[in-house]
Amino acid sequence: MTITVVGLGGSLRADSQSERALRIVLSGLADAGAKTTSFVGDDLVLPFYDPAVPERTPVASRLVDELRAADGVVLVSPGYHGTVSGLVKNALDYVEDLRSDAYPYLDGRAVGCVATAHGWQAAVTTLTALRQIVHALRGWPTPLGAAVNSAHVHFDADGHCSDPQVEESLRTIGRQVAEFAQARHT
Repeated sequence: MTITVVGLGGSLRADSQSERALRIVLSGLADAGAKTTSFVGDDLVLPFYDPAVPERTPVASRLVDELRAADGVVLVSPGYHGTVSGLVKNALDYVEDLRSDAYPYLDGRAVGCVATAHGWQAAVTTLTALRQIVHALRGWPTPLGAAVNSAHVHFDADGHCSDPQVEESLRTIGRQVAEFAQARHT
């Protein structure tokens, strides 16, 4: 059985470091045979989530539908002032639309979390915030998460990381999402 995973993250800056990190995690998923979809950059420019307004833009509807069908999720956020970017947080607020599903929110889904920031403090606190959000949404954070200090680690346009250990950690997060999702279906 092929599992499906939604990758969500990055920033408004096209081809950002966090978007490049997401691609490496998704490549770990592809290596494990998963089908992936990603929401990055302009895909994350959504109206502020308002549960009182049932109408959704086409992109917001697609995001909710993809998350509903997903076996796993990967979240990558840049660290803005020590926490998740508003862009990523607003996209995650749309998970509220899954509240009445048989598996509400991210219930039972493996979720890989990665934070990138220009410094260790923001990278670590952003990763912690992502993992707390995943818990609140009933998801299962993978055992391995990654806090990437972009002052020392860089991702090139070809999809490679300047630090082989970080690159392997990102691929491992992808594999962990795939392995958990497969085990859940077995």
